[in-house]
Amino acid sequence: MEAARKIRNAVAQVALLRQTVDASAGLGAAVRHVKRVQSRRFAGTYADLMAAGRYAAATRFFLSELYSDKDYAERDAQFARIAGAIERFFPDQVAGTAVALAELHALTEELDQAMGVAWLEHGDKSASDARRYVAAWRAVGRREVREGQLTVVLGIGEQMARLTRTPGLRMMLKMMRGPAVAAGLASLQRFLEEGFDTFGAMARRPGGAEEFLGTIRRRESDLITLLFDAELVACETALDRTLGQAP
Repeated sequence: MEAARKIRNAVAQVALLRQTVDASAGLGAAVRHVKRVQSRRFAGTYADLMAAGRYAAATRFFLSELYSDKDYAERDAQFARIAGAIERFFPDQVAGTAVALAELHALTEELDQAMGVAWLEHGDKSASDARRYVAAWRAVGRREVREGQLTVVLGIGEQMARLTRTPGLRMMLKMMRGPAVAAGLASLQRFLEEGFDTFGAMARRPGGAEEFLGTIRRRESDLITLLFDAELVACETALDRTLGQAP
């Protein structure tokens, strides 16, 4: 039951991080602000893809499920509740994707909390969101961890694309819909079905998923380089422009 253990550990880590944030009104507000800025940044970076075209649905899925500022507590709880069932009844690839998603969320929450602390300690309250975000980012540092976070995101996308080629898996998901809703697992069921259908549509086009994930890789890698290496004014200007492009 290694997958189940990893999922439960990740969910427990997120719960502990949230307790720390909830214990401080100031930190809680800062973390929420950081998450909103990050969600706006993603929406701005990919405004062209979300506007129309073959990758609009996939981009919206990434924004909603991996880069959003929404509260994932309900989905986390559902993952923990059925962690054992995922390992018993689904192919290893599904269990592996569930583990990667749970651990990614724990890592993201850890980094967001560190950003919230830095937002309070290093940010000028009169400064723009772009300037405060850059200051917090550079105070937190951890470049290898940021790059690893992107690697995990891309790995989840690649794994979901592969899952769409698993015979009978979509029918299995459809058959789970009623029992999942009845068991209070609607949020998790929605994520699985939307992810499967989104990547399934891309996978039906030769090279579609690879092209989309390649775009994510390039743009996010460029962002990491910008935030760590660019001159401060240039970095702030670029980020401010991106935030302004968010729909």
